[in-house]
Amino acid sequence: MNETAGLSGSNTHRRGSAAEVFSAFLKLGLTSFGGPIAHLGYFRDELVARRRWVDEKTYADLVALCQFLPGPASSQAGFALGFLRAGPLGAAAAWAAFTLPSALLLFLFAVSAAALDNALGQGLLHGLKVVAVAVVAQAVWGMARTLCPDRSRAGIALAALLIVTFLSGLSGALSQIAAILCGAALGGWLCCDTAEAPPGARLAFGIPARIGALCLALFALLLFGLPLIASAAGQGGGQGGGQGLAVFDTFYRAGALVFGGGHVVLPLLQAGTVDPGWVTPDAFLAGYGAAQAVPGPLFTFAAYLGAVLSVPPNGFAGAAVALVAIFSPGFLLLLGIAPFWDRFRRHEAARSAMMGTNAAVVGILAAALYDPLWTTAIRAPEDFALAAVSFILLTLWKAPPWTVVLLCATAGAGLALV
Repeated sequence: MNETAGLSGSNTHRRGSAAEVFSAFLKLGLTSFGGPIAHLGYFRDELVARRRWVDEKTYADLVALCQFLPGPASSQAGFALGFLRAGPLGAAAAWAAFTLPSALLLFLFAVSAAALDNALGQGLLHGLKVVAVAVVAQAVWGMARTLCPDRSRAGIALAALLIVTFLSGLSGALSQIAAILCGAALGGWLCCDTAEAPPGARLAFGIPARIGALCLALFALLLFGLPLIASAAGQGGGQGGGQGLAVFDTFYRAGALVFGGGHVVLPLLQAGTVDPGWVTPDAFLAGYGAAQAVPGPLFTFAAYLGAVLSVPPNGFAGAAVALVAIFSPGFLLLLGIAPFWDRFRRHEAARSAMMGTNAAVVGILAAALYDPLWTTAIRAPEDFALAAVSFILLTLWKAPPWTVVLLCATAGAGLALV
């Protein structure tokens, strides 16, 4: 059997250049508002319908692969499209062009935070915290309708919520891992009758199986080895290097363990940066609110957090470390599973377990909606009213998120002056 992914079929495509990929994704990085599902729609319109880089069947299979894996689904899809178009350089160009606009905007927001240290600025920041409540509530609502459409998966989501809530004394990441594992086990048991067989399209990455296995081994080595290496470096007196490894590990684990992408990374980043005291709760939620107003992937929130860390590396170096760390596991997994995807996705047990996992992330996100979001941002009746208005604008009026962010920031600043 050929050890590479399928190289023929309906998804045969003309090769392009890394410069062409960069140009196409820079346009998307500057204009793609609305979260990962909207981003996938933008990709389809621009790269499938207009530019015809791949056909519909290939794109559908690619999206299925990226939604199956942990990590930022839209960024993984963009990375894969760049790879299909122009090889490894095209993949790097796609990621850089799609990611850097929002990352740079959030970094600038982080370094200008000192200018907001007054009543007006604090009111604006509080408005950003309130809008984060509405945005995550919208995400929980939309994901529940899609990922928990029956009693079995709704029950799995509830079980995940209870696990995270009642195991809150543990590390936030540990309670979330327990919820995900429980979701996978329950999905394998309860969802086997609803896991539909996949279509027959195949992806032509041309990645040898040995390279895929190497990427998977590197993913696991970093996931399990980084905490040990960082701890040993810290105990050995290398505080600078040990701290840098600890920061990289925190963001790497967040990117490695988040299923569903987008907003689901919130509780993992909160556990990794706020719980140890690296970022204050107020700064965390203000940055998360600001992240809703910029285009591109929500994972660029990591650039903001890296910049405002109270421990080194921070500033520009911290933003760069956090950004690379949070995206790396998703890309390693994508390259690692690609050669084996066609065979793996045909196993009913794998599909049903993923259905349970996806339901569990709804419960995890619902728990995060209460703590830290609600408990930190909703402090008065006016805050509740503003959050309710924002939720209605997002869900029923379908207002663009950036307009709702501006509304909340302005309202927060106005209330601070009353």
